[in-house]
Amino acid sequence: MTHPPVGTPTAGTPPSGGPAPSTAYQEAGATVPGSRPPNGIPSGTGWRSPLMLLMIMAAAMQLSFAAWWNLMNNFAVHELGFTGREIGIQQSIREIPGFLAFTAIYVLLVMREQTLAYVSLAFLGIGVAATGYFPTTWGFYLTTFVMSVGFHYYETMNQSLSLQWLPKEKAAAGMGKILAVGAFAQLVAYGIIFIAWKTFELHFSTVFLIAGVLTLVVLGFLLVAFPQFREGVPQRKKLVLRRRYWLYYALTFMGGARRQIFTVFAGFLMVERFGYDVHEVAGLFLINGTFNMLLAPKIGSWIGKVGEKTALTVEYVGLIGVFLTYAFVTNAHLAAALYVVDHAFFAVAIAMKTYFQKIADPADIAPTAGVAFTINHIAAVVIPAAFGLIWLVSPAAVFLIGAGMACVSLILARIVPDDPSEGNEVALPFRKVLASPAE
Repeated sequence: MTHPPVGTPTAGTPPSGGPAPSTAYQEAGATVPGSRPPNGIPSGTGWRSPLMLLMIMAAAMQLSFAAWWNLMNNFAVHELGFTGREIGIQQSIREIPGFLAFTAIYVLLVMREQTLAYVSLAFLGIGVAATGYFPTTWGFYLTTFVMSVGFHYYETMNQSLSLQWLPKEKAAAGMGKILAVGAFAQLVAYGIIFIAWKTFELHFSTVFLIAGVLTLVVLGFLLVAFPQFREGVPQRKKLVLRRRYWLYYALTFMGGARRQIFTVFAGFLMVERFGYDVHEVAGLFLINGTFNMLLAPKIGSWIGKVGEKTALTVEYVGLIGVFLTYAFVTNAHLAAALYVVDHAFFAVAIAMKTYFQKIADPADIAPTAGVAFTINHIAAVVIPAAFGLIWLVSPAAVFLIGAGMACVSLILARIVPDDPSEGNEVALPFRKVLASPAE
């Protein structure tokens, strides 16, 4: 079933002396179905809206990725006998597609962003479904790479489309809703694993297969149910690196480095040091998902009220405390509490995206999304393998370095302007002094 792109002007000639139909509707405060509203943001009819599409895509992604993430450490340790060295290599492989995310802009020469998001979800589902059927070190590396290509290209398109389709004044709240729906899908995945793993004595291959197929089923529904929406502003089909975006690039780089400490080593700590089983990890993730589902919309609205500078400052101050505590934790319950708190801070990363939305040329959003993911993953490709070796000597050192990274991010957050916009990208403390003419 093929739908015309939303945003295509309706055919027909307006009556003599009267306004065009779309103009009349816009004056009345409504939007003609299939037309582009005044602000250039596409809109669907009824529930078939861009925001709803973004929310369902988030759910489709999490159904497979959350299950994969839940099982990954236990599969690696108990089925493949991985140590910190092998898990570090596997995670570095997982981040290679993220490092190459800038290539998405070249794929967009032959397909639209929404189509690439769909193709990416297909890769993700197939990669996860196949994981349990390749129970060797190199097999796990291969399926991880396929899954990761889908995940990172999807995330690149998701960020680009969110910033184009959501109006600036509602973007943070809209992204909070998208996170909440993704968290609900996480709850479904974690809940099924938590209840069924022991009850039905499931095997890794069975759960991986079901999770991947669920993503493919939801993808099939999206293909049938939703039209092709137009992007708000035609995007540049080339790489974009602008000096005035440097603070966004720096925050993105540090965010990628910090994320690796959590995603790779905090989870591995729970399995290796504290002996968490599959269903116990699922229970921990259930708590994370519940927090995200309930708090993400509120965090998005809060960011819209307090601004990006305050939100990022709160995040990084909190992370410094979390990483310092991680370094010396010896109690399994305290470690679990830290894991939940650490995960909750991920929702605050919405502030980084809305900061860029406010300072960016609208035509730069898609190419910069790819570049940003590459910058985000420069550290991600190196840290898992390198820090895996540090882990063998001192796990505490890994988290102490993470605290240092959070300190650097905090310094960067403090120079985000209170009211960022094009031409007001950075608030350096000495900027006004340097800009003042000599007397």
